[in-house]
Parts: sequence; C-alpha cells; structure tokens
Amino acid sequence: MSRARYIMIGGFLGAGKTTCVAALAQNLSDAGRTVGLITNDQGRELVDTAMLRAKGFATEEIPGGCFCCRFNSLVDAAAKLTESTRPDVFIAEPVGSCTDLVATVTYPLRRIYGDEFSIAPLSVLVDPIRAARIFGLNCFNEGGQFSEKVIYIYRKQLEEADLIVINKTDLLEADTLAALSEKLTTEFPNAEVLQISARNGEGLNEWFTRITDAEQIARAVMEVDYKLYAEGEALLGWLNATVQLRATDPFEAQPVLQQFAADIQAQLNKASAEIAHLKMTLSPDAGLDGQVAIINLVRNDFVPELSADLDAPIESAQLIINLRAEADPETLKAAVQTALANAPQTLTTTLDHLEHFRPGKPEPTHRITDLG
Repeated sequence: MSRARYIMIGGFLGAGKTTCVAALAQNLSDAGRTVGLITNDQGRELVDTAMLRAKGFATEEIPGGCFCCRFNSLVDAAAKLTESTRPDVFIAEPVGSCTDLVATVTYPLRRIYGDEFSIAPLSVLVDPIRAARIFGLNCFNEGGQFSEKVIYIYRKQLEEADLIVINKTDLLEADTLAALSEKLTTEFPNAEVLQISARNGEGLNEWFTRITDAEQIARAVMEVDYKLYAEGEALLGWLNATVQLRATDPFEAQPVLQQFAADIQAQLNKASAEIAHLKMTLSPDAGLDGQVAIINLVRNDFVPELSADLDAPIESAQLIINLRAEADPETLKAAVQTALANAPQTLTTTLDHLEHFRPGKPEPTHRITDLG
C-alpha cells in the first residue's frame, strides 16, 4: 500500500487554521483526493468540528488535550477515518496553544509509523495584526497584548515551523506586510515565510503545492522549557458550551450571533481579559440541511465577523460557543452567561453543556529530538 499523506497546520488561536484546513481539503477533494480531517482541543464540543462536518468532510475529533499528549488517540483517529473513508491525505489541526509538535507528533509518526505516513512540512499560520503587535511593528504598537509567558508559546510555535504562513494578508498595507515578512524571516531563519489570504484565495496554490508534494526535512528539534510552556498555557482560560435556542417566531441567525458576540466582547473588555479567539456556530434543528452560521472574534478591538450565514429564518437551533482568552475561566463563564441573559425576549436559551478551565500541564506521549 502507498503511504497516506499527513499534513499538520498549526498556529496560535485566531490565526485562521480551520478556514485554511477547509480550503485545503476542498482543493484536494476537487483534485480527486480522499481527505480525512482530525481536529483537536483541550475540551469538547468544537466549533471547528461542526463547521468541517457541515461542509461534508469526514472529521474525527480528539478532545481532552493536545496531539502531543494524545498521540495514541491521533493514530486511532487516523485508523477510524481509514476504516470509514480510506483517505489518502490526513489534515490535522492542533490546539492553538500547543507547541513542540515536531518532537512530539511528526517525528514519532515518522519513526513509529513511517511505513504508513509521509509527513508534510509543518505549517504555522500567523494572524498579521497579532504578529505585528507581538514583534513591535510601529503601525500596530497599540492594542491588547498577551503576557510574556503566553508569548513564549507563540514564539516557540514559529521557531519550529518549516513554513510560516502569514494569513489574512488583505488586512495589511503592502509596506506593512513586507516589514512583517522581513521580521519573521530574520527572527526565524529556519523557516520559509509565505503570504496568503484564505478569504480571497491569494497565495493558496503555492502553499498547497508545498505541503502536498514536499517532505518534512529532518533537523534537530528546538529546546522547550516545559515549565514555562505549562505556565503560559495555564494563564489561558478555556470555555466550550452548547446552547439550545428556541423562538416563538422564526429568527435570523446573523443578528443573534452578532448580539451574543458583542455582549461577550463587552464583558471581557470590561474585565481586561485579552481575547485569543471567540468562535460560535449556529446549526438549525430542522431544514437547511448542512447549513451552519459562523461568527469569529480574534482580538478585543476587532469587530465580530460573520463568515457564514443561513439562507432563511429558523425557529430552533444549537449554538456552540468556543471561547479562549488570557483570563480566569470564571470570567469567561460570567461573560457567556450575561450574553445569554441578554438574549431577545422572543428567544429562549437553554444551556445544555458548559465547561470552563485552564489547560493542564503538557505531558507528551513521545518526544523524539533527532531522527538520525
């Protein structure tokens, strides 16, 4: 049997990983390839999984920890997809606060399962405005910022990348984009820096060609201070929730999602909580088969952005909320509960599931530092 292709697309929270995973999966499907997707999170009930399945892609979800700590589950997920759809390409999206993926995921795959998988170069996506702030570009020297221990994780993600992919290039002027690209090239000389916009398709073909054709080059892995890594993750609050919405009269998805997002944003701004990513999906209970409305917020000073809407009003739906921020998890819970309490009077909200926590200490299943 020929080996299946394993492609991992990493990057910090809010960089646009899921949108790019969907675009790559569609590109490969259009080319006649069979694709299996693997999503990953510290908790359960993922917006990413709901969105990708709504697009018709075979998707397995690994909850409860990063790929590095759930390596056997990652292999099991690939086996389940192989049994059901026999993909020749697997695309894996790790947790946005995870790093050290080469030593704990791709190198173990190469050593233990090298007869089954060929490994693509590791791509790490970048939100350009977040990156411009972190690396001190003057045009974006104001706005929210993470603490140094969280930024340690951010920088480590870039340090281990084979390809640093600046996403959302449509958000920056050409000179600012050039300055950011030069900064990343200087700071991380082992990586090739690419520029794309998943929104309008610019640069995608070049990137897709690289990760579908090229093999990951073996090199000594970076050093990681796992104590500092754990402290950085522990500063982040995590919240996943599912809510049942019902109305006496049909309602539009867009204004409901926008109100919820704006209310959560206002509460977190009031609490000085630095938002990493808020994303929500609204899935109708009946009719509009396969459709899902999606809204994202990736910074405190950004406007919540609707990336998909429903074609018609609905009477009931499931709302999935994924919220990550540098804040106490109780602050996230209070913000979500306030937003639900502020829902229009014509709308009944029933909270079916809510988990809020700080990620635990990362403890990799394997850590291989050299393939030589």
